[in-house]
Amino acid sequence: MRKTFAVDPKIDFVIERFIDAPKHLVWEALTKPEHLARWYMPREWGRVAKCEMDVRPGGMFSIDIAVGDGREFPNLGCFVEVIPQERLVWTSMLFPGYRPAVFDDVPITAIVTMASEGSGTRYVFTALHRDENDYKANMESGWAEGTKIAVDQLVEHVLSLK
Repeated sequence: MRKTFAVDPKIDFVIERFIDAPKHLVWEALTKPEHLARWYMPREWGRVAKCEMDVRPGGMFSIDIAVGDGREFPNLGCFVEVIPQERLVWTSMLFPGYRPAVFDDVPITAIVTMASEGSGTRYVFTALHRDENDYKANMESGWAEGTKIAVDQLVEHVLSLK
């Protein structure tokens, strides 16, 4: 795996998991809307109401989240780097086509790396924040807890694909 950034524990959030499944299944779960909709939102918190993805640099990811009371929250961003079965980078700081984003949420850039390890995959999710205030806001909002639950659901879903 290659890294083009240095993790700063004051502003970056990292989750690492071993998934007992080959990389191609992990990649499929990350890049196909029908799979992403099954794991992306913590089930007890809501659901993915709509998901569209154009998995290429500059391409769109659009994930609408429906919460318990029925309200829907759109999430729109842009893929920055796509190396199949190795690295996927997207950000909420850009809209599709690399257009500057305007929104009310805490922006992140997410970097997912995958590497074969024995019969499985080493999966690393890193969320980069602009500064300590953004990081703190995400930690206090429940975002980190929800992200951990979602990654657990990702692992469960990938294992179901075997």
